[in-house]
Amino acid sequence: MADRPILRRVLLKLSGEAFSDPAVRGGIDPVIVRQVAREIAELTATDGTQVGVVVGGGNIFRGNSPAATGMDRSSADHMGMLATVINALALQDALEKAGVETRVQTAIAMQELAEPYIRRRAVRHLEKGRVVIFAAGLGAPYFTTDTTAAQRALEIGAEAILKGTQVDGVYDRDPKQDAAAKRYDEIDFLSVLNQGLKVMDATAISLCMDNDLPIVVFELLREGNIGRVVRGEDVGTLVRPLAPAPTAG
Repeated sequence: MADRPILRRVLLKLSGEAFSDPAVRGGIDPVIVRQVAREIAELTATDGTQVGVVVGGGNIFRGNSPAATGMDRSSADHMGMLATVINALALQDALEKAGVETRVQTAIAMQELAEPYIRRRAVRHLEKGRVVIFAAGLGAPYFTTDTTAAQRALEIGAEAILKGTQVDGVYDRDPKQDAAAKRYDEIDFLSVLNQGLKVMDATAISLCMDNDLPIVVFELLREGNIGRVVRGEDVGTLVRPLAPAPTAG
């Protein structure tokens, strides 16, 4: 595998489910949120890495979930956006208790709770060492938080998206269902799309592919993994642009 670079500005993508206790199947587990906050705090303090975060809301409500069956999709998606704000505020609280100055920016105006999303302001916060949590998706229905992560990462000039999951990388099949599933160390964007692998949704993958923005998929709750990815260690799966074909000598 080619050496991975040390990353100076990243976009950390967390699913809402990552914040919930698997035994409870919903809600917010404060122990998990504190663990994630500690790792981000160590990253910013030790490595000086600038960190933006997009967190989903699936532990509370998802617009395309069975709970939304029969609802207008736009209404359901707006409920999901509000769920991401709840998770963002929980993470902000944990980060600030860990000594990290943090800002929540939302795509839907709610000035009593958070700043509106303004790209230049977000970049300025990052430059000052603050963690910026982007909430409420893109503020429009039919777009997932995966797409939000790709969009925000490009807007703030992140060097990579770090996708924290419950497994240790990208597999050709669900490793929880098939013990023979193969894990990829590296894979290109086009192969992800052609094989229908569940890395991020197709819109997000296409955005990253078109703009040569790599994604590292890794196991979130293995202690220290976020820092290992940022320091360029071989953790998880690197999703990257297709390597150029060799030219004739």
